[in-house]
Amino acid sequence: MENIVQFESVSKRYQSGQTFVHALRSVSLEVPKGDYLAVTGPSGSGKSTLLGIMGGLDSPTSGSCVVAGKDLGKLRDGDLTEFRKTFVGFVFQAFNLIGSITVLENVCLPLRYTGVSKKVRTEKAIDALTSVGLAERARFFPDQLSGGEQQRAAIARAIIHDPELVLADEPTGNLDSKTQEQMLTIFDGLNKSGRTLVVVTHNPLVADRAKRVVGIIDGEIVEGYDGVASLT
Repeated sequence: MENIVQFESVSKRYQSGQTFVHALRSVSLEVPKGDYLAVTGPSGSGKSTLLGIMGGLDSPTSGSCVVAGKDLGKLRDGDLTEFRKTFVGFVFQAFNLIGSITVLENVCLPLRYTGVSKKVRTEKAIDALTSVGLAERARFFPDQLSGGEQQRAAIARAIIHDPELVLADEPTGNLDSKTQEQMLTIFDGLNKSGRTLVVVTHNPLVADRAKRVVGIIDGEIVEGYDGVASLT
C-alpha cells in the first residue's frame, strides 16, 4: 500500500541554554494512505514534535520526512505554506478559534487567502459544519458554544479544504466522555471517507478506535508496544 508519510531516521534536537534536548531520536515510521494511527507516550516523549514535523510546522535536525512524495525539509517556504494550506488539516486540544468572529467565519479561514470566492467559502464551511453536526451554530460566536461544540467547529475548520491528511494533537483532552465519543465518531467518519488520520493521544479510547497504535518514549519508537496504559 502507498505510504502517505515516511520518516527516515528523523531526529530533532533543541538547544536550551548550554544543553541540548533530544525530542526525537532517529525515528523511522511509515503511514500508509488511509491509515488511522494513534501516537501515544508519556508527556515530553516527542509525540507533538513528531506531529509538527509531519505537518510541516517544524523541521527535523537530521533525517527526512516525506509526505505525499514531497521531502518537507527540502521545500521552499512558499511551497511549504502551500502544502499546509492544501494537503493537511490540523486539530488542536486548545481549539484555537478566534473569539471575535463567528463560527462560520472561523471555519472559512483556511480558504480566505486561497483565491476561493466568499460564496464558495461559505458553502464549503456550511458543508463542513453540517458534517460535524454544527450547522445550526454557524452564526454563533465561539464563547457561545460548549467545549465539545468548539472542538467540532475546529474539526470543521480543519477539513474545509478537503485535506488528505488530518493531524490531531490531544483532540479529546478537554472533553467529557460523552463529547469524546462524538469526536471519535467524527474521526471514524473522516477515516472511512478516505482521509488519513494521525492522532496524538493519552486516551485509551482514542487508541482503541485507531487502526494502529505507535508508542514513543524518550523520542524513540517503542517496539512491541501493547497498550496505552503502559505508557501513561
